[in-house]
Amino acid sequence: MTAQQPAVSGTGRYRELFAVPGVARSILLMFVARLPVTAMGLTLTLHVVTDLHRGYVAAGLVATSTTVGTMLGAPLVGRALDRHGLRPVLAVCGTVATAYWIGTPWLPYEALLIAAFPAGALVIPVSSLSRQVLTALVPEHTRRTAFSVDAIAMETSFVVGPAVALFLAANLSSRIVLTGIGAVVALTALLLHLQNPPLRSSREPAAPVPGGVRSWLDGRMTATLLVSMAVLFVLGGTELALMAALRASGEVAWTGTAVAIMALASIVGGIVHGAVRRSLPQSALMTLLAVLVIPVGLITGPWWLLGLALVPMQLVCAPTLAAISENVSNLAPPHARGAAMGLQDSATRIGGALSSPLIGIVIDRSTPAWGFAASGIGGLLFVTAAALCTGGARLGSPRRQPTLDTPST
Repeated sequence: MTAQQPAVSGTGRYRELFAVPGVARSILLMFVARLPVTAMGLTLTLHVVTDLHRGYVAAGLVATSTTVGTMLGAPLVGRALDRHGLRPVLAVCGTVATAYWIGTPWLPYEALLIAAFPAGALVIPVSSLSRQVLTALVPEHTRRTAFSVDAIAMETSFVVGPAVALFLAANLSSRIVLTGIGAVVALTALLLHLQNPPLRSSREPAAPVPGGVRSWLDGRMTATLLVSMAVLFVLGGTELALMAALRASGEVAWTGTAVAIMALASIVGGIVHGAVRRSLPQSALMTLLAVLVIPVGLITGPWWLLGLALVPMQLVCAPTLAAISENVSNLAPPHARGAAMGLQDSATRIGGALSSPLIGIVIDRSTPAWGFAASGIGGLLFVTAAALCTGGARLGSPRRQPTLDTPST
């Protein structure tokens, strides 16, 4: 029988989580490791445009090369984590990432464009590692709270990282910031190597279950990956529509403040999600996220009113991300968890990569208001496809994982 979740209060869930040895240290380390990741794209764009004297299209090509590399490399890096463990993967990815970012300020554009692909493919999978470590450290009934904290940390890093990078680039130079990114990457890789957090619980079997990939990459996992795409499609499209709307009203300078309001709302939603005993399944949360953004385009007031109009959908953002991570951790067997979470990372990047051109076309041919609507409608299409993968069954029910004291039959 599966152990039932203890009846604990909301604050008690967080106390229980942080009482687990290694959890607080791992969350803090992963937060620091995420900071350079959140600043990479913006800093690299500034470098290409300002220092290399190229246009934004050229900067976009470098970003695309990195993104495609990560989309293809994330599942392979995850599989390497499953097979070889953390330290060998860190040795390869940490060396490549450090060399790339420290060397970037001195590369000509053509060399930078070529190097961006392998650097993206071998990037340290910080988000995937964070989810794997938390899955290994905490008991199953605490995972919702753990992944909520992880989502909150991710949201916070996306506020702090780019802001710090912009400040340093404006007061120093993008070359110094790029070198600093390389230094932080090297430091976090070294700390992760020394800490060597577990990727599997000691109670989980390391041996593969019969059936290979087909045993876990089934309809429910495919549906979860589609929902992962949906989240980034909606979020990417929403940010693009927000910038277009503020530009049209002459208030583009307030974009950062509006995004900060959105991030704060997401953090609040994540705190609540981690405190409750039961939550909506990922499909319902994703549907809410998509539906709540559709009418935002009807707001014609000042920037702060538009920012407030986005608060309801952002309250569901971190909970949706946490629910997806919880579902992947429940569906993937221990021996393939790295590959599954690598696929999750790839799915989110695909969703983000699709949103920019598609929502951009909608905005160019109509108005920013339709950009919000198209973002939500696109998210609903992904959710519909996910439901078809499971025959309309509820998304979010865990697959029973065998443990050493509960052998698989």
